[in-house]
Amino acid sequence: MSADIQIMGVVGLYLALSLFVGLRAGKGVSDSATGFVVGDRAMGGVLMYFVTGATIFSAFAFLGAPGWAWSRGAAAFHILAFGILGFIPFYFIGPAASRLGRKHGFVTQAELVAARLGSRPLALVMALVSLLAFIPYLALQMRGSGHVLEVLTRGAIPMQWGAALVYGVVLLYVWRSGVMGVGWTNTLQGLFMMVLAWTLGLYLPYALHGGVGPMFAKIAERDPGFLTLPGRTPDGGDWSWSSYASSVFVMAVGFSFWPHLFQKAFAAKSERVLRRTVVLYPTFQFFLLPILFIGFAGVGFDPPPEQADQILPHLLLHMDLPALVVGLFCAGALAASMSSGDAILHSAASIVVRDGWIVGFGRSLSPNAERRAVRLMLLPLLLVSYLVAAVFPVDIVGLLSYAYGPVGQLAPPVLAALFWSKATGRGALAGLVVGSMVTIWFSRFPLWPVHAGLLGLVANVLLLVSISLLGPHWGERFPRKR
Repeated sequence: MSADIQIMGVVGLYLALSLFVGLRAGKGVSDSATGFVVGDRAMGGVLMYFVTGATIFSAFAFLGAPGWAWSRGAAAFHILAFGILGFIPFYFIGPAASRLGRKHGFVTQAELVAARLGSRPLALVMALVSLLAFIPYLALQMRGSGHVLEVLTRGAIPMQWGAALVYGVVLLYVWRSGVMGVGWTNTLQGLFMMVLAWTLGLYLPYALHGGVGPMFAKIAERDPGFLTLPGRTPDGGDWSWSSYASSVFVMAVGFSFWPHLFQKAFAAKSERVLRRTVVLYPTFQFFLLPILFIGFAGVGFDPPPEQADQILPHLLLHMDLPALVVGLFCAGALAASMSSGDAILHSAASIVVRDGWIVGFGRSLSPNAERRAVRLMLLPLLLVSYLVAAVFPVDIVGLLSYAYGPVGQLAPPVLAALFWSKATGRGALAGLVVGSMVTIWFSRFPLWPVHAGLLGLVANVLLLVSISLLGPHWGERFPRKR
C-alpha cells in the first residue's frame, strides 16, 4: 500500500469518526429551536471548556500561525497577545448574558441587545455585521482544510475540492445535531489537537535543528531582525508598532464578542460553569506556543512551500516520516479547521433566522418551524463562504484579521446593553452602522498604519455615547419568554 493511500486512509477515518460523534450528539436534546441552538441550556464544564477553546483554536492556529512564524517572524507573537487578553471580559459578560437568557428566553447576542435597548432594527443590523465577520471567518476554515488536502495529495485534490469534502461532513452533523454536535465534535477535536500540537511542536525543531534553543539560535544568527518585535509585513518590510499594537487591541476587543462564542453563554448549565471556563481557557492558548515552533522550525527549509499557510503539511511530506504519523498530523490540522467552522456555521444560521427574521422583522415562528429554518439556512451560508474561500486568494491570518474588524464593532452595543443604564437603541444603532462602515472603508483604503477596526471603534463609541445621552434610558422592552 502506497504512503499516499495510507495517509488518506487515516484522514478518512478521522472524518468518519467526527461524523459519527456529531450525528450521535443530538440524541436526548429537545426537538425545538432552543435544543438546536443552545442545547436546552445544559452544557456542563467539559463541553464548555472544549466548545470555547476548540472553537477559537481554528485553521489559523494549525496553518496560519505557523505560516506567519515562518514568513513574518516575531509578528506571529501578536496571536498569543490578543488571545491571552481577549477572553477576560467574558468572565463578567458571560454570566450577565446567561442570567438574562434564562429569564427572557434569549438565545442570541443581538436578541438580547435589541430587547435591552428597545430596538428591533438594531438586531437586524447586528445580524448583518455578524455575517460580515462570519463569512470570511468561515471561508478561512474552509481554505485551511482545502490547503491540507491539496498539499497532502500533492495537488491531486485541489483546495476547492478538499474544502468541499471536509465541510460536507461538517454540514451533515451540524444539520442533524445542532449545537450539541458542535460541542461533542469540538471535544474530540480539542483533545486531538492538544496532543498533536505539543508532539509536533517539539519534534520538528528537534528533527531539523537539534532542539528549540538551537533552532532560535540559528534563526538569530541568520537574520537577527526576524525575531525582533513587531516583526515583518507580508512583503518583507518591517511591521510598524502602531499596526502591531492596534491589531492586538482590536482583536482582543472583538474576541469575547464573536457571536458564536458569545452564544455559548446561553448554552451553559450555570454561571459557575462559565466563570470556570474563562479561568481554564488560557490552557488552550498554551497550546499555541508549540504551533509557532512548527513555523520557526521551517525557516531555511529547502524546498520552501508555495504559500506560507502550507508550511505544516509541506514539512511533513518532505521529512520522510511514516505515513501513519503524517496522516495523524494532517487530521489534526483538519480538526482545527472543523472545530471552528462548525460553530461559525451553526451560529450564523441561528442569527439569520432569530435576529433577522424573528426579532428584526418581528415575524413569529413555532419552535419546530424555527429549527427547520435554521437548518435550511446552513446551505446558502456554506455556499457563500465556499465561494469566498475559492475565489479570493487571501492568506489565512489576513482573513482572520479582516474578520475581527467588523466583529469588534459589536462590543460597544453589547456592553452598553448589559452595563450602561443611559444607553439607547438609537445611539447603539448609529454607532454600529457608522463604526462598521468606517472599518470596511479603511480596510479597503488604509489611511494610517493602524488596524481599520480601531478607527471604527472610535466612531462607534463616540456616536453611541453622544446620541444616548440625548435620549431616554433603556429598560427591558421584550420581557416575554420564547
